[in-house]
Amino acid sequence: MADLFEDYPLGPGWDEMFGTPGLPRSTYEALHATLRPLAGGELRLRADVLARAFLDQGITFALKGVERPFPLDIVPRIIAAEQWRQVEAGVAQRVRALEAFLADVYGEGRALADGIVPRRLIVTSAHYHREAAGIVPPNGVRVHVAGVDLIRDEAGEFRVLEDNVRTPSGVSYVMENRRAMAHVLPEVFTATRVRPVESYPGMLLQALRAAAPAGVDEPTVVVLTPGVHNSAYFEHALLAREMGVELVEGRDLVCSGNEVSMRTTAGEQRVDVIYRRIDDEFLDPVHFRADSMLGVAGLLNAARAGKVTIANAVGNGVADDKLLYTYVPDLIRYYLGEEPLLPNVETYRLDDPDVRTHVLGRLDELVLKPVDGSGGAGIVIGSQATGEQLDHVRQRIMLDPRGWIAQREVKLSMVPTLIEDRLRPRHVDLRPFAVNDGQRVRVLPGGLTRVALPEGALVVNSSQGGGSKDTWVLPEDGSAEQPWTEPEAVVPVPSARRPDPGPGQSGHQQQQQQQQARAAREAAAC
Repeated sequence: MADLFEDYPLGPGWDEMFGTPGLPRSTYEALHATLRPLAGGELRLRADVLARAFLDQGITFALKGVERPFPLDIVPRIIAAEQWRQVEAGVAQRVRALEAFLADVYGEGRALADGIVPRRLIVTSAHYHREAAGIVPPNGVRVHVAGVDLIRDEAGEFRVLEDNVRTPSGVSYVMENRRAMAHVLPEVFTATRVRPVESYPGMLLQALRAAAPAGVDEPTVVVLTPGVHNSAYFEHALLAREMGVELVEGRDLVCSGNEVSMRTTAGEQRVDVIYRRIDDEFLDPVHFRADSMLGVAGLLNAARAGKVTIANAVGNGVADDKLLYTYVPDLIRYYLGEEPLLPNVETYRLDDPDVRTHVLGRLDELVLKPVDGSGGAGIVIGSQATGEQLDHVRQRIMLDPRGWIAQREVKLSMVPTLIEDRLRPRHVDLRPFAVNDGQRVRVLPGGLTRVALPEGALVVNSSQGGGSKDTWVLPEDGSAEQPWTEPEAVVPVPSARRPDPGPGQSGHQQQQQQQQARAAREAAAC
């Protein structure tokens, strides 16, 4: 332990492994005991094996034009069963409320009429699409998949940081992190019972099949990808393969008579459910970008006619607006008649003149975020910003106050992370993934833990120098889940590496890369 944990400091955030120096919390006792005999050099060697395995399998992200293995820290993050119960219930509650809100905002608009959410917030949102108004999904589900970003504050309490109900990415890392860790650090799994995550593709497929149009007993499901030049392509290919469905591009589909078909060697085959990983603006050139070569002309008309289901639904992005995020606790009370199980981070709405004046006077104490940003883009952490940066964000807020929110700077919780040959505390967040089949919202036990690798950093996104951890949820006492055992053979995951696009780029490739700006951030968790 002297090598790995020597001089391990307790940082400014809640340390999830240690309550006092050298004394692990009960959740981490088995992991701590297993790591103690390992030398730092040995752990580093195993970490290097992880990185090489990810690179060989194409599990990468693009940073400044360079393909890099997505950093997986070798020390897992552990969540106790009782803590997970709160996360699971709180995330499911939030998804149910957002489902009700989306059905309302593209339908009757009761919450707007009752003043729960200002109408001007909706009509000024960049991701509110009038084209989606009146479209009713076959089983009422618009949020088939959600990724709700959580943090633990200075007291160890889980709080919601933001919602992702458009095309949330990152679940492929959850599955691949687990597979890799099982083979590189098997003795840790031997000492700890962990809830599995390999059930996710089955959960997703069940939800997609349940969303099929009325009268379809054996639905055909496809995954719609922008193509191999998109940085999240590995995830698209992995999910299609694991679900046993076709991975298609827009040019593989045709819409005629409000019905969607897939071109195959045996002729055209009807498609009933499309799990799309294409942004709204590229999805249908009839209704959105006329120059899009990634989507399918007439797709939205087919959805309106009830002939095909688009998952997630078009227009969900209005629920991702960070200004709308501040109203979600009220939406939970309004639609569900319940108190929120997971609180928000304290947030200021800058479209209120009095609040804006208060915030502009203490920018150096707050975190400033653009309401439509993702992947850490545009965030200004006041305590770490220069005077010039604060002046710049002040001007931007004054020009467009609706476009910004301010939040209290939360010292995110910390988990030991391998830095060179020592374990050091680093800040983390968590993205649990929820799947809604219309009957139940199920939350995958674990989710994606993102870790800020630079010392003192609070932005966890890979585009900002972050990585990930395997997230272990411990089972309830007396559960039937068994300790992990060594598999008979290692089955490599086929590579989904993007090919070299060559010296030129077609318009199709360029559009893939335009969408990639957001997908890269979200796919790297994002």
